[in-house]
Amino acid sequence: MEADAHDGRPLPFDTAVLSVLFDGAPAGIALYDMDLRYLYVNPAQARINGLSPAEHRGRHIVDVLPEFDERQHVLRAVLRDGHPRDTTFSGLTRELADKDRRYWRGSYYRVEADGVRLGLAGIVMEISASRHQQEELHRARRYLTLLDSASTSIGTTLDMDTTCQELAEFMVPALADIASVEVFPAEIGHTMRRPPPGVVRLRRAALAMTPEVRDAAAGSFRGPGEYIDYQEDSVVQRSLANDQPVLENRSTDERLSRSGPDPGQAAAYRAMGLHSMCVVPLSARGIPQGVLGLGRVGASPSFNAEVDVIVARELAGRVAIDVDHARRYAREHGIALELQRSLLSEPRGQHPHIEIATRYLPAERGVLVGGDWFDVIPLKNGRHLKAMGDVMGHGVEAAVAMSHYRSLLRLLAADELPPHRILERLDAMVERSGLDRAATCLIAVVDRLSEVCEVASAGHLPPVLIDPGHGTARIPELPVGPPLGTGYGRYESLVLPCGPGTVLFMYTDGLVERRDEAIDVSVGRLAHLRMPAGGGLEDLLDEVLNRYGEGAEDDIAVLASRIRADEPAR
Repeated sequence: MEADAHDGRPLPFDTAVLSVLFDGAPAGIALYDMDLRYLYVNPAQARINGLSPAEHRGRHIVDVLPEFDERQHVLRAVLRDGHPRDTTFSGLTRELADKDRRYWRGSYYRVEADGVRLGLAGIVMEISASRHQQEELHRARRYLTLLDSASTSIGTTLDMDTTCQELAEFMVPALADIASVEVFPAEIGHTMRRPPPGVVRLRRAALAMTPEVRDAAAGSFRGPGEYIDYQEDSVVQRSLANDQPVLENRSTDERLSRSGPDPGQAAAYRAMGLHSMCVVPLSARGIPQGVLGLGRVGASPSFNAEVDVIVARELAGRVAIDVDHARRYAREHGIALELQRSLLSEPRGQHPHIEIATRYLPAERGVLVGGDWFDVIPLKNGRHLKAMGDVMGHGVEAAVAMSHYRSLLRLLAADELPPHRILERLDAMVERSGLDRAATCLIAVVDRLSEVCEVASAGHLPPVLIDPGHGTARIPELPVGPPLGTGYGRYESLVLPCGPGTVLFMYTDGLVERRDEAIDVSVGRLAHLRMPAGGGLEDLLDEVLNRYGEGAEDDIAVLASRIRADEPAR
């Protein structure tokens, strides 16, 4: 029969040891006796409650936190039956008396030794920001959907003007009421009148607007193909000079006059109700290509610098790469390579010589959207490239950075380099671009004719190869270089046998990473993977996620592929 610790006995805990263990913890930690009197609180809990640790000892919880009576029945239930419990509570403490109501999540368990119940332990984390996180999660998913659909709508050809028009039409009405794309005139050998000093001349490549704006504009905007001179101090010149978006929520005619190519258009802007403008530079490899101009009129809300501008810049960045690519290869006939394919969605279309299955499993609710990604890119001579990556962080910016990495990788893949060279060039390009989010990446180039797979890693976990039949899975000892974006990347490629029927399995760390386990142990568990009875890749991914995905604290992306066993070598 269990006994309780009573008054008069020495304290059942060594407070000096507790201080060493818990004083540095960011979460609030408290120990209570069987009557819910404080025995110990760490500094984090003391700050939450607004009293020093010494002022807590010996005082009942209701004396310290009079507004928290509603959770005492939960704590007493834990003391009574010994089952740990979680509870959410809110209120104001002495420290927060003049502030808004706060919210906390507490986990409580009974402490006992040798059959004697000593008291209760509690760990408390503030969750006041969860509502804001949910709003950010909603916005992130909304704009991820927008970016996802953009990959099938923008950059479908190598024609620069078509790409620009696709961008403008995609922006309206999804992100703006009016959108224009202007590019620097191409130097094609013929003489062109130079603009006056201090003036920037661009060629309008695309224009799109809602029907309401079109009716109100009545020809006020110059159409595609026309040249436009932008004066000094215009929003276009400021955006190009700093290579940064410029956002103006204007109200005066003087500010409107600086937005267009000439002051006389202020009246036309005012007549149509233009009140918010965002100009985003189109830059690729540090070279300006032009600008994307967006406007909102009437009852449309003003542009939001934290979300709208981030998404606009990402889309503009994609188009800038397309524009640069089209300029470089405009004279080469017979180019059929599509610049933009699925950047945020799963690989599109059928690959005639390989089978592919993919999954993306977001983390549990309350965790923001992350930067996991994968891609499959066909190459020449029976080869194809597979990539799996993970951008550091969560939220809209991480997702945007993820698609930036994918776009650059697709551009580099066309150069037919080995995996370690692709990683080196990608690392250098990202470091020069100023992108402040590092990423891990695993690249595998599979040669179905030679039946080998060449793999290189930038801080990413190794792949798993599952041979046909009932053979064991292989986890190669792969040389691992630093994550991308540091500018210090030195990478090595490893050649592995990979014949028809061998499954190449790639994943992000969310599948295996656990707080209470070394990563090598977690990865090693994947060596027990076997193909399911039906032999299907989709069934394999279902089995993997069912076995390892439950309880994951981060997003999970997985990709399984193999050369078709019935494909004859040529």
